[in-house]
Amino acid sequence: MTPLNPMQASRFMWAHPAHPFALGFGSGLSPVAPGTVGTLWAWASYSLLTLYLNTTEMGLLIGASLVLGCWFCKVTAEHMQVSDPSVIVWDEIAAFWLILWLWLPAGLGAQLIAFVLFRLFDAVKPGPVGWADKRFHGLGWRGGFGIMFDDLVAAFCTLLCLAIWQATR
Repeated sequence: MTPLNPMQASRFMWAHPAHPFALGFGSGLSPVAPGTVGTLWAWASYSLLTLYLNTTEMGLLIGASLVLGCWFCKVTAEHMQVSDPSVIVWDEIAAFWLILWLWLPAGLGAQLIAFVLFRLFDAVKPGPVGWADKRFHGLGWRGGFGIMFDDLVAAFCTLLCLAIWQATR
């Protein structure tokens, strides 16, 4: 699929109920580093959501976002006819929400470290993240799950590093 101009992108985003979620409500349409912009959107939205939701409610929202995220990603990738388009950032959003939910309360500096670690694991895809990225590819449910899965592995790696860092402080 060729890059979309802003009008086409707006039409595409609102053409199906799964698209706005998969595209991170437009954050994935950033022409530069859409995964990073999507993760920043996740951080900002998490901060806002926690003003209204308690820990349990946030956990339920994250659980639903992980399950529904497979569908959001599947449908949007199929409509774009691309197995893992960079404009799909729901995988970053749900994974970073999970990191923040498990890591907080943490200060702004620790949250920034979590952000940098997650982006590093997601972009570079070392070891298990690269394996997860290659393991489930294609369109359909396998592809939708695959889009989400490598970011969950990146989230696990991030949380592991944060736990080691916390244990050695």
